Parts: sequence; structure tokens; C-alpha cells
Amino acid sequence: MSSVMPISARYTNTAIIFHWLMALLILVGFAMGLYMVDLRISPDKLKLYSWHKWIGVTVFALAAMRLWWRLLHVPPAPLPMPAWQQCAASVTHALLYLLFFAVPITGWLFSSAKGFPTVYLGLWALPDLIAKTDEWAPLYKQVHLVAGYSLAGLVGLHILATIKHQFLNKDGLMWRMWPGRKKR
Repeated sequence: MSSVMPISARYTNTAIIFHWLMALLILVGFAMGLYMVDLRISPDKLKLYSWHKWIGVTVFALAAMRLWWRLLHVPPAPLPMPAWQQCAASVTHALLYLLFFAVPITGWLFSSAKGFPTVYLGLWALPDLIAKTDEWAPLYKQVHLVAGYSLAGLVGLHILATIKHQFLNKDGLMWRMWPGRKKR
């Protein structure tokens, strides 16, 4: 195998930026969500909830832009691998995209149902998706939690698959999405 991967075998720089920016935001948002939920009510907890919402809104917007970019730009051809692995990768990526939208939307629904406004970056009040309703708020909260944990699990699976390809298969898969790398 050549020591230099052809440029066409890599994702575009824009796709790479979307990938890593969303990865960072999702990691921080998930960790923040785990931390803040058990805090007693305080100004710090309210601040963390605002930041968590801002991250969610940003992830939603980036996911929309990323999907738009992906639809307009052909990704590199898949690396040779067994059909079941290719299928697993396709299903995992589709579920990741679904959850990129589902997690922020369910959080926004929960926030709306509880009557807590979402004010992006403290500047722009976003409309409530539904009217305040104590009846439905627990359901939206539960769906948000399940979707968030599902996203975390799929991200973990994605990372493990990347490590497997990089260190066991040694097929250069990781370099296709690694920033600034043209050589393996």
C-alpha cells in the first residue's frame, strides 16, 4: 500500500471541520448534561442549562449544514471491507445523523413543555415548539435522555470501529477524516 493516500480518498476540509466541531460539541454537551442534572438549583446550574441548550442549538444547526454539504458532495468511496461491516457503518452513520437532530429537538421540546425559554447565546429567543404542558414534559425528558445516551453509545461504537480499522486492519480509514493529514 502506498504511503500517501490519494486526495480523493479523503473527505473535504469542510466535511472534516463539521465532523470534528460536532464531535467536540457533542462530547462537551453530553458531559455537561451528565454533570448538571444532579446539581441543586442555583445560578450555576441555570448557567450550565443555558450553555447546554446553546450547544444543542449549535449541533442542530451544524447538523443541518453538514447534511446539506453531504448531499452536495460525494464522499470518498468506501474502503474494502466485508459487506456486513459496510452495512453496519451505513446504518450507524444514518442513526448518527438522525440523532444529531433528535437529541436537540427533544431537548427543545422538553424545555418548551416545562415553560423554560431557549435564548440562544443569551441574545435570540427561540420560539417554543409546544405550549407549556406538565403532562407531556416527563415524556420529552425521557426521550431526550434515551436519545442522548443512544447518541453517546453510537459515538463510542464509531470510535471503536475507527480504532479497529486504524490499528488492526491498518487500512488508513482514520486518515480520511483526520484534520490536515495527507499522509498515513
